[in-house]
Amino acid sequence: MKAPNEVVTKALLRQVTVPGLDRPAALITLDNGFDHTKPNTFGPAGLTSLDEAITAALAADPAFIAVTGKPYIFCVGADIVGLPQLADRAQALEIGRLGHRVFARLKDSSVPTFAFVNGAAMGGGLELALHCHYRTLSGGAAALALPEVSLGLVPGWGGTQLLPNLIGIPAATQVIIQNPLMQNKMLKPKQAAEMGIADVLLEPADFLERSLEWAAGVVRGQVTVTRPEVDKDMWAGVLYFARETLNQRLHGAVPAAYKALDLLETAKDGDFAAGTAAEDEALADLVFSEELRSGLYAFDLVQRRAKRPAGAPDKGLARPVTKVGIVGAGLMASQLALLFARRLQVPVVMSDLDQARVDKGVGYVHTQIEKAVTKGRMDKGTAAKLYGLVSGTVDKGAFADADFVIEAVFEDLGVKKQVWAELEKIVSPEAVLATNTSSLSITEMAAELEHPERVVGFHFFNPVAVLPLLEIVRGERTDDATLATAFAVGKQLKKSSVLVSDAPAFVVNRLLTRFLGTVFAAVDAGTPLDVANSALDPLGLPMRPLALLQLVGPAVAYHVGGTLHAAFPDRFGVSENLKRIADSGQPIVVDDQVNDEVAKLLVVGDQPLTAEQVRQNALDALAQEIRLMLDEGVVAEAQDIDLCMILGAGWPFHLGGVTPYLDRTGTSERVTGRRFLPLGAASLPA
Repeated sequence: MKAPNEVVTKALLRQVTVPGLDRPAALITLDNGFDHTKPNTFGPAGLTSLDEAITAALAADPAFIAVTGKPYIFCVGADIVGLPQLADRAQALEIGRLGHRVFARLKDSSVPTFAFVNGAAMGGGLELALHCHYRTLSGGAAALALPEVSLGLVPGWGGTQLLPNLIGIPAATQVIIQNPLMQNKMLKPKQAAEMGIADVLLEPADFLERSLEWAAGVVRGQVTVTRPEVDKDMWAGVLYFARETLNQRLHGAVPAAYKALDLLETAKDGDFAAGTAAEDEALADLVFSEELRSGLYAFDLVQRRAKRPAGAPDKGLARPVTKVGIVGAGLMASQLALLFARRLQVPVVMSDLDQARVDKGVGYVHTQIEKAVTKGRMDKGTAAKLYGLVSGTVDKGAFADADFVIEAVFEDLGVKKQVWAELEKIVSPEAVLATNTSSLSITEMAAELEHPERVVGFHFFNPVAVLPLLEIVRGERTDDATLATAFAVGKQLKKSSVLVSDAPAFVVNRLLTRFLGTVFAAVDAGTPLDVANSALDPLGLPMRPLALLQLVGPAVAYHVGGTLHAAFPDRFGVSENLKRIADSGQPIVVDDQVNDEVAKLLVVGDQPLTAEQVRQNALDALAQEIRLMLDEGVVAEAQDIDLCMILGAGWPFHLGGVTPYLDRTGTSERVTGRRFLPLGAASLPA
């Protein structure tokens, strides 16, 4: 049985002679025939191949059976590309049951079974490993996770039943629910081993040889594997707390997360057959949900479109970057300095107005390096190299031989134009001049320069080390070589770059400002702060509007809002209440609750809105603004809007970013007269 378009992962069996054992071991290697850029996955044909390999292995009467993967990849789970092609619920049930039946052969085997997790193991791949009696793990495994909830699914091949009974319910809840909802956080090998997911952590250089030796020791009785007893008394309490947390954060917006909680509750009594049957039913229910279709769409954006930016010029035009200059030594500039040094491994020099600021910026970088060493995230050799790469000066002449200079100074057009006027006299004509502006015009910034073609927007999101989005902004005169260099540097920085035209506030800040502006307009009209703040809860956004406002900073939000008001006065208002909050310096929320002292500062009208009205106004505003941005050519397609919102604002997969949600709620057609995406692209077919 082979699903349409399935890339078959074959289970290749060979007999391996292991010193100290009187019979060969059976080693099954998962391999789809491609390199690590196309990971192993399981569709029906792949599961059938594994089933046949297990049968052949058992027939040979081996000392033990071990499953491993091709270089760098163990297995990353089910072939999710095939999920939308399932015709009905019965087919979904069949896929779930097939995986359970095949994997259970390893769990129920009278011959010892081992998973040699040599590389990335996610979803069904990690579940396969959990079915084995023992697990070795390579310290070089790049990603370990059960990410299904982030897509709108649940671990459907035993993960919800096996993991909590292996590592305990608190850790299992973290891996199955919490991590997927935190930008799909992955486990590091050391962390997975400490949790007890693996029995032993081995060096990657000779991982297979050491795994075979270790397995032989287990079989001979020379190696004893002990696992702590799982505490069942705390099970109900942990799940109650997890459910309350989900209610506060998601308000029912992610059905998969609640299904996962139900399955974890089932796992307590240890009835594996009943638990896996419940997984099958949950999987079949979720496969035909709108949230899953949005999740798969978002996953495709992050995994594919983000790696092939639409509109990026030929990478062969990129110039080499051997030295980076950073104008400014504040917090943002210091974060950039550390990032450039770590990723590009070239000298990075910061400058500022006085030595005290320079010293503070360099000191920040050194402190972060020291913390990384202390926490075991960086070795001392790498730290020593980074110390030497980052320097500071008050003399901009140090930028003379820099190939790439980025400014991170005060968000004022006059100040930025002055910076570039000074630097153009110092740097070479080919040096790229990048600006981290969040809202100002790249074209205007470069207008008076002799070489405006080498100015480009390079907009990071805070915190720089965490958020993966990089908006690369092309001014009217930015040339292809500059743009290609910017994209090449973005790739080296391990950021996902999106090409954006030179429009006010670009993508993320423009949409968030319109979104927050609508919410604050409701406050100005007389809507209580707590009502406006909770109005968007049904969407399951990563944070409420006022918490987002506090994170951005009321002063920054007011400034960006002013920029957009000047450009689009009919759609972006200026809230005097927001200015009052900014001037007060007080936090607008404390522990996710509205600060009563801030509420007293507001001057409001007498036409309050209901939560539903606030929510619909915000969604209508987003739909209108996105359509206008697409008509203006700010980005190539709606997919780029969604990619920006997912990677730059943390908007969740279950919304597909934003446009799939606007489509499926009918908002886009009602406001703009048409959908953003074709029917079925991120939704159920008609």
